[in-house]
Amino acid sequence: MSVQLQSEPFEPGGLLTAFAAGRTETGAVASFTGIARAEAGATTTLELEAYPGFTDAEIARIGAAAAERWGLQGWLVVHRVGKIAPGEPVVFVATASRHRREAFEACDHLMDYLKSRAPFWKKEHGPDGDRWIEPTDRDRTDAQRWET
Repeated sequence: MSVQLQSEPFEPGGLLTAFAAGRTETGAVASFTGIARAEAGATTTLELEAYPGFTDAEIARIGAAAAERWGLQGWLVVHRVGKIAPGEPVVFVATASRHRREAFEACDHLMDYLKSRAPFWKKEHGPDGDRWIEPTDRDRTDAQRWET
């Protein structure tokens, strides 16, 4: 059960292999990898800012709540900060449980939180200038599913 904020690129396959290793009582591992988009040439760089010690603590709090809610045997969030090029992984989420439904739902829940409520500040840089990114209505609606 872990949160890693890092400026260095990561390799999702290696993270998944390490996360799944040795889980002899786990029946399911679900994962998600989010990749930076070029937005049809409008974005040349995605930049993410976080407050170390605060952002990671908030993600850990949500991860612990997800572990309790879905009975997870483990979870991992790796999130890039700093400048990220289109095509590079931005976020990796993995969850482990005895059964697939719990692994899928917890992974989806964690990603909805990261997309809409986690304390990150996102900016896109492109040929037409810079713009701050806010969660979309869809992001907010997706996150609201978990409030029941």
